[in-house]
Amino acid sequence: MRFLIVRTEIRAVAETDIAAAWTGGGRLRDETTAPEPRRQVVHAEDRDAALLLARALASVGAVRCGRHRVKVLPIDDQNLAYPYRWSGG
Repeated sequence: MRFLIVRTEIRAVAETDIAAAWTGGGRLRDETTAPEPRRQVVHAEDRDAALLLARALASVGAVRCGRHRVKVLPIDDQNLAYPYRWSGG
């Protein structure tokens, strides 16, 4: 299985949005409708390689101080012509 390793910016959230999510029981962030802006995308052929790359990206200063985050996402190999295309958006 292949994996995408994505470094994204963390969106700032207003305190009123946090309060509304807590009281309404909804989600504060929904990646399927509004994904965070991507800063860097890398792919790996197996899980061990993906975790190694994620660890390397996590050493970036913006990740360490909380402005960016690193995500490891499994992808299927249905369309190899577009390895970075996500069908959710």
